Amino acid sequence: MTARFPDGAPVIGLDLGGTKIAAALVAADGAVLARHTLPTPATAGAEAVLDALAQEVRAVWAPGAAAIGVAAAGVIDPETGTVTSATDTIRGWAGTALASGLAARTGLPVACDNDVRATAATELTGAPGRSGTMIYAAVGTGVGGAVAVDGRMLHGAAGVAGHLGHLPSPEAEGLPCTCGATGHLEAIAAGPAITAHYARMSGLPADRLESVAARALGGDPHATSAIVLGGRAAGRALGGLANALGADRVVVGGGVPRIGALYLDALNAAFAAELMAPLRGLRPVPPRGGPDAAVLGAAALTRTLPLHHPRTSTGALR
Repeated sequence: MTARFPDGAPVIGLDLGGTKIAAALVAADGAVLARHTLPTPATAGAEAVLDALAQEVRAVWAPGAAAIGVAAAGVIDPETGTVTSATDTIRGWAGTALASGLAARTGLPVACDNDVRATAATELTGAPGRSGTMIYAAVGTGVGGAVAVDGRMLHGAAGVAGHLGHLPSPEAEGLPCTCGATGHLEAIAAGPAITAHYARMSGLPADRLESVAARALGGDPHATSAIVLGGRAAGRALGGLANALGADRVVVGGGVPRIGALYLDALNAAFAAELMAPLRGLRPVPPRGGPDAAVLGAAALTRTLPLHHPRTSTGALR
């Protein structure tokens, strides 16, 4: 299960999200040798998603490719290679034997982890304060996260560590979360949650967060209020975590912070207001990684996490 492959061999990185699958063939020095993307068949069930992942592997495969790393949506247990929990963004994804299913389809060993955790790991390479504690938040369609201590990602029981979107949030009291509970951060701070809150307050329809941001820029007070509330909730949660963990680096990425200063200013102010005195110089920073961070993080999993080898192969690439 943990056997490694020769140094210098290229590997394949897969980034599986609710809307698309990105694949890359990655050389040992981190250079991307080939890329491909296709839509995620999110409503077609887990077997269809595994088939699509195998299709992406074939799209970038080259002789000598030694292993596959998968950065996947959901709560992923790298030790068992399974999806231990997931929302309905990908239908039937919870309980999927991700590593063994993909290994059987490709004939290659597979390592897997949560997508945000894999992306966050790229922030550790050469980062200042590597021996400290990093909190990474990805605020987009949902609120994901990761925590690293002394340069190592925390996984926790069943791979659940770092799922920041399911922290209790006073701003989200009574609001349903995608996990089935109520009052979680994701229910007020994620993109769809901000959009829904705007619609509740204004009585007006809004199709996406960018529409709400445009209305806020035009002076709509309900749009401004929804965005500020989402940013404030995220900042308070991250500030509290920074206190609890003694963080020396907090990274905030994802699509929501890219809507502009209104959200980030609210997040940063709320974050600063929560900090204990020894941490008062700490501020969130944007990710250092570029557009390839997720697939590079996925590829790196093959060198740091257990490899799950195929027991039976229905689609070997050799």
